[in-house]
Amino acid sequence: MLSRTADHLFWMSRYTERAENTARMLSVSYETSLLPQAAEAAREGWEGLLSISELIPAFTAKYDEITPVNVLDFMVRDGYNPSSIVSCLRAARENARAVRGALTTEVWETINQTWLELHRQLQGNAFERDPGQFLEWVKYRSHLSRGVTAGTMLQDEAFHFLHMGTFLERADNTARLLDVKFHAVQNDFFGRASERNQENDFYHWSAILRSVSAFEVYRKVYRDVITPGRVADLLILRRDMPRSLHASLHEVVENLNLLANGHSAETQRRAGRLLADLQYGRIDEILSHGLHAFLTQFLDKVNDLGAGISRDFLVAVSD
Repeated sequence: MLSRTADHLFWMSRYTERAENTARMLSVSYETSLLPQAAEAAREGWEGLLSISELIPAFTAKYDEITPVNVLDFMVRDGYNPSSIVSCLRAARENARAVRGALTTEVWETINQTWLELHRQLQGNAFERDPGQFLEWVKYRSHLSRGVTAGTMLQDEAFHFLHMGTFLERADNTARLLDVKFHAVQNDFFGRASERNQENDFYHWSAILRSVSAFEVYRKVYRDVITPGRVADLLILRRDMPRSLHASLHEVVENLNLLANGHSAETQRRAGRLLADLQYGRIDEILSHGLHAFLTQFLDKVNDLGAGISRDFLVAVSD
């Protein structure tokens, strides 16, 4: 496969996944903002969402104040914000358009229809009327795109590049979410929160789980009160949790090995080593050494892995 074609496929899937993850984080922040809470706590929640995507400088350059309306506008419709839903879905559509011949008709039509419908929803004020319903629509369209891809495409190189891009992006976003959310309540680890804060803690950890569709999974796996250590275990080390770091890296490594070429041995080695850390890691060891340090190192390695994939398979990364 031509490296340029592979590049378009890889980034098409990454941008689609990024749009979904942005919608997930916005949905949880919006629902949480409807709960009774102090104004400062609400502001910190929206600030944390910007911090996940490293967008605080870009946001403050355009807006004077962190408010729900401003953050939602910036993260949904701002075409100058590369991580906004509009920007991600536009980039996904443009990458898909460039390689229509490598996609099935159903995949292309799904992605193109998502872009067209997005404009109708934003122009018709559907987002302003019900942000929650709009964000659910974004998530649904991402699910539909993945389902159509899995159900109609030949599982050849094109499919593997799409799959690899999806799960590399998912690993990055899940790690960012965990790092910011755990850092916000780092003093409450292992149930040390005061009794009066227990209700707030429940909503906080529930929100984190819901943002990655893991609330019901947590109840099924642990059947007990929500604790930070178990949330971290579920979203980092559980192989059977679809959006965990372990599950995401497993898919990346599997597809990377299927695409292996004469230049990719070092990238495969690094990916395999990162997967081994998750496969044989223990959550108590990770927490004892510092979750922030672990996640920061993980994100650095994921970024390095993405650069390696670009160097070995895709269009050369420009300086």
